[in-house]
Amino acid sequence: MNDSHLMLAPEPAAETLAAPTGAAAVARGVARLFARNDIWVMPEVSLRNSRRADLMGLDPKGQLVIVEIKTARSDLLGDNKWTEYLDYCDRFYWALPPGFDAGLLEKAHFLPERCGLIIADAYDAEIVRSAATHALAPARRKTETARLARVAMRRLTAITDPGFTIPLE
Repeated sequence: MNDSHLMLAPEPAAETLAAPTGAAAVARGVARLFARNDIWVMPEVSLRNSRRADLMGLDPKGQLVIVEIKTARSDLLGDNKWTEYLDYCDRFYWALPPGFDAGLLEKAHFLPERCGLIIADAYDAEIVRSAATHALAPARRKTETARLARVAMRRLTAITDPGFTIPLE
């Protein structure tokens, strides 16, 4: 059989092979860690309180997980809205890049008894402190899970049919 009619995929450009940096790198590392543990996340999910979770997903038990990524000390210390995410998840994690002063998250303001801590780079991540589970009310979980599923389906439609106009989230 002659393969001369087959087209080979072009070589990817060098920049597409490079690892992401900053928050995108941390997000990728967290997503890889969670995927190995059957927790599936999606980036940049709008919540009903007009906030946007850096990562939001579901674990195998149907619990909602939110991850807030910080790559700059000033961003972490200046963030006074993060507690508004707690009403939309069963577990909340902070995710930081290697070398970030994680000791800042031990302060009472950051609720270390409730919030987990993940250190991540573009290739992997490690849970340094597990997040405590604060179960959402069943009606809230059902509503937020359905919203998350619809956002995922809308994004998948945009990927599989880029010519289709989809309303914003």
